[in-house]
Amino acid sequence: MKLQQLLNGVSILDHKGNMDIDVKGVNIDSRKVGKGDMFIAVKGTAVDGHVYIPKAVEQGASVIVCEKIDDPVSGVGYLLVENTEQIVGQIATNFYGNPTEKLKLVGVTGTNGKTTIATVLYNMFRKMGHKVGLLSTVVNYIDGEAVATDHTTPDPVTLNELLAKMVDAGCEYAFMEVSSHSIVQNRIGGLKFVGGLFTNITRDHLDYHKTFENYLKAKKLFFDRLPKEAFAITNIDDKNGLVMTQNTQATVKTYSVQNAADFKAKIIECHFDGMLLEINGKEVNVQFIGRFNVSNLLAVYGAAVMLGKDVDDVLIALSAMKPVNGRFEALRSPKGFTAIVDYAHTPDALENVLNAIHGVLQGKGQVITVCGAGGNRDKGKRPLMAKEAIKQSDKVILTSDNPRDEEPEDILNDMLAGVTDEQAGKVLTIVDRRQAIKTACMMAQNGDVILVAGKGHEDYQIIKGVKHHFDDKEEIRKCFTI
Repeated sequence: MKLQQLLNGVSILDHKGNMDIDVKGVNIDSRKVGKGDMFIAVKGTAVDGHVYIPKAVEQGASVIVCEKIDDPVSGVGYLLVENTEQIVGQIATNFYGNPTEKLKLVGVTGTNGKTTIATVLYNMFRKMGHKVGLLSTVVNYIDGEAVATDHTTPDPVTLNELLAKMVDAGCEYAFMEVSSHSIVQNRIGGLKFVGGLFTNITRDHLDYHKTFENYLKAKKLFFDRLPKEAFAITNIDDKNGLVMTQNTQATVKTYSVQNAADFKAKIIECHFDGMLLEINGKEVNVQFIGRFNVSNLLAVYGAAVMLGKDVDDVLIALSAMKPVNGRFEALRSPKGFTAIVDYAHTPDALENVLNAIHGVLQGKGQVITVCGAGGNRDKGKRPLMAKEAIKQSDKVILTSDNPRDEEPEDILNDMLAGVTDEQAGKVLTIVDRRQAIKTACMMAQNGDVILVAGKGHEDYQIIKGVKHHFDDKEEIRKCFTI
C-alpha cells in the first residue's frame, strides 16, 4: 500500500527521508518487522517502543512512525506525530482496508457479562444463518474458525487483521468485548461501531486506572465516541447506566430487570437447568441461571432487535443458546451435590453468582465457596472478595488463583483481612488450588452446592511467571470419582 493512502486521517507533524514508499506491513512489535514494513513506536505502560527503532530498521523497516526522530538512517522514512498510541489504530484500519466499513461491529463493555453477551450474540446470529466474527476473552472466531486470544481486546494491528479476515470470510457481523484498557489505549481507534452495549460497572482494574472515577470515564468514553447512526443499549439497573450514555450521539435504548425500560424481563421460574422468563410480555425458556444472566440475555435481545431481527425469531434463538464456557457451568456429582464453575473474579460478580445459587436452592442445601484473587492486580478488592464469599456461603475455602509473581500466602493474608473473628470459624485457607477443590468436594453432601470461582474458562495457573496446566472442571470431575 502507498504510504499516502496509509496516512489517511492521520496528522503528521514532520517527516524526514523517503516518503514515496510502498508499505508491505504494519507492526508495533519490532520482532515482527520485515523488509518494507512500517514500524510504529508506541509508548506502552511497561516499555517505550522508541527503544526498538534501531532493531526495526535493522530488520528492514522502510518507515518509522515516532514521537521523536533520533539518528535517522539514510533510505528510511521517518514520520513525526504527536502521539503514536492515538494514531496506530487509524493506520492499522487503513492498511487492512477499513474492515468495519464492510461488516456490522457491535462492542460490549462493562465490568461483568461482556463475554457471555458477545458470545451469545455470536452463536445466535450464526444460528440465524449469518457468517459472524467474535472477539472475546475466551477465544476469537472468524465465523467457525477458532483463533487463540491473549487479551480481552487485541492490539490495534492484530485487531484489524482479524477483522479483515472476517470480511474475507464473508462475515456480516462481528461482536466484540471492549475492555477499559483498550479504550484508554486507543486500541479500537479507527473502528466503526454500529452499536455499543453497557453491562455494569463495579470495582476492577484499579491497579491500572488508579481510581474508580478513571475506570468509569474509560468505559464512558466508548459511548461518547459512538457515531450518530449507531445505537447504545445500557443497563439502567446499574446506577451508572445512564451516566454512560449521557453524552453519546447514538440512539439510546435501556434494559432492566427492576425498572421500566425499552427491554424488560422478569423471572417466572428458576432451577439449575435454566429459567422461564418473560421478556417484553412474551415467555421464553432459557438455559441460563441467575438474575445477572437475565440482564445479559436482555442485552443480547436488545442488540438483536436493534440490528433488525424479528422479536419472535430472537426469542426462539435465545431458547436454544447455552451458557458460555466457564460462566455458571453446573457439574452434577454422583453423590448428589452440584459444582458451579464461574469466572467471577470481582466482588460484584461473586455476589451475583451466589445470589443465583441461593435463588435456586431456596435454603435447601449448603453453599461451599472456593475462591482466591489474582496476583499483581488490584489488592484493594482482595478483602472485599473474601467478605462477599463469606456473606452468602456456609463454608469458604480461600485458595490460589493466578498468583503470578506474588507469594500465594501474601494474597491469602490480604483476603483474610476481610474476615472478622466471628466469621473465622467457617473459613479455611488452602494454598494449593487442587487440594482446595478436593476438600470442598469431600465436605459437600447431597443437595449442597460448591462454587469454584475466579478462573472459569482458564485452563492454567500462572505461578512465578510460568503457566501450568490447571482446569477447575477437570479437577472437579476427578473428585467425582473418588
